[in-house]
Amino acid sequence: MSLEEDSRWLEWVTKQFESIAGDDKEIDLDEFKTALKVKESFFAERFFALFDSDGSSSISLDELLEALDLLIHGSETDKLRFLFQVYDVDDYTIPNNAIVLTCHVGSGSIDPDELRTVLKSCLRESAISLPEEKLDDLTLALFESADKDNSGTITFEELKAELENFPEVMENLTISAANWLKPPDLEQKKCKTPRYLTRAYWHNNSRKLLFLCLYALLNVLLFIIAMLKNAHGGPWFMVAKGCGQCLNLNCFVLQVLMLRRCLTWLRATWVLRVLPLDQNILLHQIVGYAILIFSIVHTGSHVINFARMSQTDGMYQLWEYLFTIRPGIGWINGTASITGVVLQVLICLMVVCSSTFVRRSGHFEVFYWSHLSYIWVWALLIVHCANFWKWFVVPGVVFLIEKLVGIAVSRMGGLYIVEVNLLPSKVTHLVIKRPPFFHFKPGDYVYINIPVIAKYEWHPFTISSAPEQQNMLWLHIRSMGQWTTRLYEYFRQPESQTISNKRLTKLSESHRYCNIKCYVDGPFGTPTRQIFASEHAVLIGAGIGITPFASILQSIIYRMRKQNYPNCNYSWCETIKDNEMKLRKVDFIWINRDQKSFEWFVSLLTKLEMDQADEEPEGRFLEMHMYMTSALSKNDMKAIGLQMALDLLAKKEKRDSITGLRTRTQPGRPDWAKVFQKVSEEKKGKVHVFYCGSPALAKVIKAQCEQFGFNFYKEHF
Repeated sequence: MSLEEDSRWLEWVTKQFESIAGDDKEIDLDEFKTALKVKESFFAERFFALFDSDGSSSISLDELLEALDLLIHGSETDKLRFLFQVYDVDDYTIPNNAIVLTCHVGSGSIDPDELRTVLKSCLRESAISLPEEKLDDLTLALFESADKDNSGTITFEELKAELENFPEVMENLTISAANWLKPPDLEQKKCKTPRYLTRAYWHNNSRKLLFLCLYALLNVLLFIIAMLKNAHGGPWFMVAKGCGQCLNLNCFVLQVLMLRRCLTWLRATWVLRVLPLDQNILLHQIVGYAILIFSIVHTGSHVINFARMSQTDGMYQLWEYLFTIRPGIGWINGTASITGVVLQVLICLMVVCSSTFVRRSGHFEVFYWSHLSYIWVWALLIVHCANFWKWFVVPGVVFLIEKLVGIAVSRMGGLYIVEVNLLPSKVTHLVIKRPPFFHFKPGDYVYINIPVIAKYEWHPFTISSAPEQQNMLWLHIRSMGQWTTRLYEYFRQPESQTISNKRLTKLSESHRYCNIKCYVDGPFGTPTRQIFASEHAVLIGAGIGITPFASILQSIIYRMRKQNYPNCNYSWCETIKDNEMKLRKVDFIWINRDQKSFEWFVSLLTKLEMDQADEEPEGRFLEMHMYMTSALSKNDMKAIGLQMALDLLAKKEKRDSITGLRTRTQPGRPDWAKVFQKVSEEKKGKVHVFYCGSPALAKVIKAQCEQFGFNFYKEHF
C-alpha cells in the first residue's frame, strides 16, 4: 500500500472501531463476538486472546491496529505464526461441549487432542455435520501428514511445511467473516465500457437484440401512422390513438408468446436460429411492461382530451365521459370509456401481482389467480376497440386449440402419484406413473394439478427423470409458497390424519407409497433442449435448480451406453454417441447452501461416477464440481485446517467426507473467471452454458459468459 492508501485504511479501521467500542473506547469479548459475526465462539475467543496483547480482557485501538497490520501487511510467516497460535489450544477446556477461555499461553506445539478441538470448531463454523468417527479420521489424516518426525506433536515448522503443499491458501490468508476489519477497496474504479455496449454482448445476444429492434421500429411506425390518421382530433387525441394502435400490436405479440406448445414445436426447427424463442419469458415480461406504459399514456391522453372537450363544448362533464355511456364513444353501445377504465385497473393489477417480489415471496397463488384475468382482458379489449378482433382472431384461435389439447392430454391416461419421498430442506419428490403416450425431452417441464391439494390450481415444475425411464415421471418440488407447502405437509402428516388411509402406505417418516390422482399438462420445451446439439456443455444448478440437469445427466447415462450390447462393458468414449449427440464434454456444477441439500440427488450422482471410467485416453467426458456456500473458503483462518484435512482424507479414501461422492466438495462460491478460463483452455468445441437457479446469480454468470464468448441459456418458465 502507498502512504495515501495506508492513511485511508487507518481512517477506515478507526471509524469501524468507534462504531463497536463502548464508552470506555475498548472492545470487550461480547462486542468482539458481535462484530466478528462468527458462528463458533471458539474462534472469537482465540482471536480476542491473541489481539489482547496486554491481557486486560479488552482490546484498544492500538492493539487492534497492531493485529490488523500483521494480518493485512504481514509476511506469510507472520500470518502462519498467528494461525499456529490459534491452533495451539492448551489453554482451552471443553466442559459440556462449551469451549471456555482459561488462559492465553500455548505450549508451542499442537497435539492430536488440540487438533481435534480445532477441527470440531471448524466444522461448526462451516455448518458441516459429520459423525465423531469421521472427525477422528480427519484429525488422524491431517496429523499424520503434518507430523513429519512422528514425535506426536506438530511444531510451527511442520505446520508451515504442510501449508506449503497448499499454495492457493498461502496467497491470501485472511479472516473472511470479519468484514468490518477489512478496509474498502482503495483502488479507484477504472472507467469501463458499459456491458450493454460491448462487442461480446451484442454478439451473444444478437437474436434478442435484432428482435427488439424490429419490435421497437414496428411500434414507432404504427404510432406515427395512427397519429397522422387522427390529426383532426388534436394532439392528445393523436397520442391516444397512437398508443391504442401500439397496444393492438403488443397484445398480439403477448398472445403469441403464450403459445407454449407452438413454441416447443418451433424450438426443433430452423426458426430457433432466427428468433429468440429461448427467451420467450423475458420477451413476455418486456411486452407486458410495454402494454402497461402504452395503456397509461393512452388512458391519460383520453382523460386530458375529455377534460378539454367538457370545457369547450359543455355537452358532458368529465365524469360522464369516463364512467357512463351517454357520450356514445365506442363501437358497442358507447362502452369504450367504461371498458377502458376497467382494462386499466386489470392491467395494473396483473403487472403488480406478477412482480418478482410477489412471485418469490411465497405468494405464487396471487400471481397465478391475478394472471387468469387475461380472459377478461381479451373480452373487454374486443368490446373496447373496434379493430382489436383482427389482431386477436388468429393467435386467439390457436391459443384456444392449445387449451383444448391441454385439457384433453391432462385428462387422458389416468395419472397417479405412486410414491413420495420427503427430502431435506422441505423438498417433495413425487414419482408419477407415466402413461405410454407421454413423451418428453430432457429438461422439459409440465404443469401439474393435484385435486387433493388444490382442485383448480396448476403449477409448473421441471421433470427430473430421464425420458429413457419408461414407467415413471419424477418431480422434485421445493416448499417455497402456499401450494408447495401444502403439498409437503399433506405427505408429512401422520397416516391417521390423511384423507384416506387407502391412498397412503407409510414405509418410513419420509417415504410413502400412495395412489393419488393427478393431472399433468405438457411437456413444454426449455432452452436445455439444445444441450445434445452442443459440443462442450456447462450445466450450472443452484439449489433445487438441479432438477432439469438431473433429467439431462440421467439421459446422458442411457445415451452413452452400448444398448445393443448389454453384456459389454461400455465406455464413455466419444465414438459411441447417437445421431443427435454432439457432446464432447460436460461440466456439471452444483451449488448448495448447506450440506443436507446434496442428499436430494446424491444417489444419482454416485451412479454417474460409477458408470464413468476412472481414466480414458481423451479425458473424462463428464466432470462434476460441487460447491457448498455455507462452508468457509480454504484461505480463511477459521477453515484452513478443516479443508486441508478434508483434502487429505479424500485422497486417502477416494471419497468426499461431506457428500460421499468421489468428487471433492469445494467450500464457498465458485470463482467464475477461473472456472470459465479452465473451460476455455480445454478447447472441446463451442461452449454452451445452461443455468437454472436464482436470477441474481444468473446475471453474474451471464456477464462472465459474454467475456469468454460462451452462449448462455437460462432455464426460465
